[in-house]
Amino acid sequence: MKLFATSNGYDGKTTYYATGWIAIVLVICCLVAALLVGCPSYNVWQQEMAGKAEFAKAEQNRRIRIEEAKANLEAEKLNAQAEIERAKGAAEAIRIENGSITPTYIQYLWVRQQNNVPSKVIYIPTEANLPILEAK
Repeated sequence: MKLFATSNGYDGKTTYYATGWIAIVLVICCLVAALLVGCPSYNVWQQEMAGKAEFAKAEQNRRIRIEEAKANLEAEKLNAQAEIERAKGAAEAIRIENGSITPTYIQYLWVRQQNNVPSKVIYIPTEANLPILEAK
């Protein structure tokens, strides 16, 4: 069956292209039809995968929040323990002093605390609450 016959004009031979072109057109039509049929299924699959990814992300975020809460709880427990130890030390210091804190001892604590102050300028108030600016 000869549908399309062409002559190339050089050697007088006739070449028939009809079956080749029909096969190519049919393959292209089949591919287009397969893609059109597969699109809805692909969209459903893509949305399902996106949902699974979102769920996994939410689960990971929840685990992170739980671990952060556990770390905060542990830090608060350690801070409370440190505060208890500080209070025990202060109570022991007061017990050693026999519960009496004298003005002299308060002055001693003030002088000892001055070593921790970065600035070495000390203002001593006078009777009028004015600092002494120059000592001779």
